[in-house]
Amino acid sequence: MVAVRLHSTSYAPGPMLALPPPLAPGDLVAVVAPSSPFPREELLRGLAWLRLRYRLRMRPGILARDGFLAGSDARRRDELAHAMTDPEVKAIVAARGGYGAIRLIDTLPWEDFTRRPTWLVGFSDVTALHAMAWRAGVASVHAPNVTGLGRDATPAIRARWLASLERPRAPHSWPGLRVLQPGSAAGPIVGGNLSLVHAMAAAGRLVVPEGAMLALEDVTESPYRIDRMLTSLRLGGYFARAAGLVFGGFDRCSPGTDGRTADEVIEERTADLGVPVLAGAPFGHGLRNDAFVLGSAARIEGDTLFFGG
Repeated sequence: MVAVRLHSTSYAPGPMLALPPPLAPGDLVAVVAPSSPFPREELLRGLAWLRLRYRLRMRPGILARDGFLAGSDARRRDELAHAMTDPEVKAIVAARGGYGAIRLIDTLPWEDFTRRPTWLVGFSDVTALHAMAWRAGVASVHAPNVTGLGRDATPAIRARWLASLERPRAPHSWPGLRVLQPGSAAGPIVGGNLSLVHAMAAAGRLVVPEGAMLALEDVTESPYRIDRMLTSLRLGGYFARAAGLVFGGFDRCSPGTDGRTADEVIEERTADLGVPVLAGAPFGHGLRNDAFVLGSAARIEGDTLFFGG
């Protein structure tokens, strides 16, 4: 049976995760490719912008290709593990998402990472790494990957990207979201790509902190598959631990011949959870992908999600 809460006007916030030290201009940033390969030109455009503010380090082989992976598991694992244990590295930024990070999660030095927290930055497939970080009690940043910074990012998106890393405790907000279920809630925000959150649950690696705000987005998924993933997370008790849900972009999730939309699925599958639910938040695979700190304090009030403060 799925646990269902009664509607309430507020929740006590859960514990926040440990924030790594804020980034500063001139700090060393490691760029890694834990997932799929990518065009060299897109990487170079993103690197050119990052070099204006930080020192960058990349290991040989970052442009490797092995089918749908950016090189072998051993190559990708060694690259990421080296960045996680290098005391000079202040942030680790993924070059691209795609697929592959989940193949590495049990072979990475999480105990060392917990002793010396470092920013993990990225989204989409990087959700697998984010989930392991918040499982270890460490905050990270859901934000455009390096190739996205070079390809799609507007000045406003880049400014939000920098602010999340250099002023992670600074308050900001997303007003005017769609209210699917009204109410107020507060807690540490976790989440990312729905498909990866679902996969981490299937792998027995997902931990949703009690009282957390759960943020979810996805791309190119049929509405019936979104229904299946949301239903599986409900049945697994993961939504019962959340104080509130926030849905971002569900881009190119077109309805099938039955006509059921992703928005309709999301609203129906969350209607009886007894917690506030917002939709239309500006993060995900669409043109606007605002960076935010996973593990930071968040609060739902009306149609607005507040961060920090």
